[in-house]
Amino acid sequence: MDNLLTSLDWSLVQAFLAVAETGSLSAGARSLGTSQPTLGRQVARMEVALGLTLFHRRARGLELTKHGHMILPAAQAMQKAAGRMALVAAGQDEKLEGDVRITASDVVSHFVLPPILARLRIDEPGIHIDLVPSDTTENLLFREADIAIRMYRPEQLDVITRHVTDLPIGIFGARSYLERCGQPESIDEALKHDFVGYDRDNRIITGMAALGWKISRDFFGVRTDDQAAYWHLVRAGCGLGVGQVLAAGNDENMVRLLPDLPIPPLPVWLTAHEAMRKTPRVRRVWDALAMGLKEAILDPQAKAG
Repeated sequence: MDNLLTSLDWSLVQAFLAVAETGSLSAGARSLGTSQPTLGRQVARMEVALGLTLFHRRARGLELTKHGHMILPAAQAMQKAAGRMALVAAGQDEKLEGDVRITASDVVSHFVLPPILARLRIDEPGIHIDLVPSDTTENLLFREADIAIRMYRPEQLDVITRHVTDLPIGIFGARSYLERCGQPESIDEALKHDFVGYDRDNRIITGMAALGWKISRDFFGVRTDDQAAYWHLVRAGCGLGVGQVLAAGNDENMVRLLPDLPIPPLPVWLTAHEAMRKTPRVRRVWDALAMGLKEAILDPQAKAG
């Protein structure tokens, strides 16, 4: 068994983990960017190499056997070790060029980062940016992202974090909606208007409750959990909405309402794995993001270039 483990192809372990984590060959193949038949062959090869049956074949997918569950922690430890090795190797790259992968929320990616990244491209044409809009937590260890922009302080081990600014939040309405329904002058008037809300996400409800506004999900006439779609619904006149002030900074179609309301801002944290943070290109993008986000708060009308 020791000889088998020392010669075991790492790609087979990756295949096993992909299927174990997704529950099917099709989903596992998508996560690895390979084909379902190839992944199936790799899993079969690993079972032959170990002399163990790792999965039960079920109608709805694959389920770990007793032996599969026993192997899983060791395979996950190998994955983490491989991720750390890749980070250490990547962190030795001293060139101020190459790819940098950034992940940020959908709203920040759509409405805040484009001018910052446009200016960075002018200043550093050798750095290529991959932007991943996502409201999920990307894993910096496995280089799903080199830099993450988060609205909370990440607690993942071996990462560097920096609080760069706070994004102000406000209540907005489209001019077309306000022309049709009138502009509220108080929160009591505002609560009589249509609002766009979230579907399964309860952050708007809890946020309003903290300000003393008791509402339920049924209060919202239109609902979506997609952050970019949410903003476009408000912009189209489906109702008033709560959002980041920067998202409306250059949008003449939008009007901020009741700007003196004490709505808590969203903190913005930059995060990178400590090994990658030391590489020149990642450090350069990190600094550009920190400066660009701060400047955007001070001057929402600032444009790229």
